[in-house]
Amino acid sequence: MTATLDRATTPTTSESPLRLSMAPDGARAGRLDGAWWPRSRDLLRELPSLAAELDERWGRVTRVTVNPEQWPLIPRRIPVAGHTVHAGWFSIEQDEHMIMVCSYTPRRLNLLVVPPQTNAVDAARLMAEAADPANTGTASELLAAETSAGAAEPKARSDFLPSAVASTDGLGEAERRADLARLRAASWPAPDHSASAWASARWGGPSYLPLRSGTDPDHRGPAGGGPGQR
Repeated sequence: MTATLDRATTPTTSESPLRLSMAPDGARAGRLDGAWWPRSRDLLRELPSLAAELDERWGRVTRVTVNPEQWPLIPRRIPVAGHTVHAGWFSIEQDEHMIMVCSYTPRRLNLLVVPPQTNAVDAARLMAEAADPANTGTASELLAAETSAGAAEPKARSDFLPSAVASTDGLGEAERRADLARLRAASWPAPDHSASAWASARWGGPSYLPLRSGTDPDHRGPAGGGPGQR
């Protein structure tokens, strides 16, 4: 992917609360120092609120680096409150799901960037794991583990008739389920208690003719004729 570097522009700062999780003060951080959950892939819009928060915690932010795989536009300079942050990128050397933040102290933070489209439950779990001092996974490893865990969860069976997906306005959940059950029952064939019908239903194959006298039981033939019928 080719990174697009843009000159500094006055950003439109998001007014939504910052979503940031950091390792506890005084604790030795794990593989990551925490996690940041932006609302978009617009670095010019998202970075000012992150920089403003980190300025107060551990010194003025001077530089950030990201991976262009996740950030389509990377401004060279990003105006924040009272100063400018320089932005750079690494396509191979840096994890694509991490942002590195540097301050003048000097100090460096490695933060997991939770994808903006992540649901709240998964995002909260990822942010807690990234801020855990016991964490040993990289940003990409944490996201891969979360994806694998979601794929391993059992899926709800959906073997209703196609008409069952239509909305049923004005009905409660119990009534809706009852209507779906009736729809399914209406599509089933009328019960046939004959031996041949029972065999067909049980084994999922065609009905078989009764044995003819003198016929080998292992060579009974299907109804309508077949290689095994004599």
